[in-house]
Amino acid sequence: MRTDAPVEELKVRARVRLNQARRDGTGTAQTLGSHLQAVAREVGFLHWEHARRVLGGLATQSMDMGDFWHAPRTGLLLHTWFARHDEAAAVLADRRGGFLLPYRRQCFIVQEPFISALGLDAGDPAWQALGHDLVAGYGTRAWQHLAWQRIRAPLPTFQPRLSSSYANTTYREL
Repeated sequence: MRTDAPVEELKVRARVRLNQARRDGTGTAQTLGSHLQAVAREVGFLHWEHARRVLGGLATQSMDMGDFWHAPRTGLLLHTWFARHDEAAAVLADRRGGFLLPYRRQCFIVQEPFISALGLDAGDPAWQALGHDLVAGYGTRAWQHLAWQRIRAPLPTFQPRLSSSYANTTYREL
């Protein structure tokens, strides 16, 4: 398992994009910061600082965990939503084969097809180490391992998130 935080991958992506833009002559006014904001939003966070805190293991359970563990076009797959983790954990204990994932300030339980839609392997031993609960296992080595897999998943498996300043004023395709 990797020991560095998945946030490092976002930094690399932003640097690569900035360098590419400079080589192409399109990035003269762009900064590393603007590319950090863009890559953070692409993987489901409001902004760079949001991604840095969550992926770096610095968030609290009451913090918005972003859309990182959610995938677009999965509405047909059954999942059960919960406002509180303790309620979800109790249901997960009774449900064989479920996976408990965070979504913003909520959580939800899904089955293996949803995990596959995220670009992850439901049979990865890290799931067993977490008890199939990404909320309770937040920040652990097993969580970091799965976050690395998630961040390396194809970009179409992510639901891009608008920054908070645009979230209520800009049309967003569902």
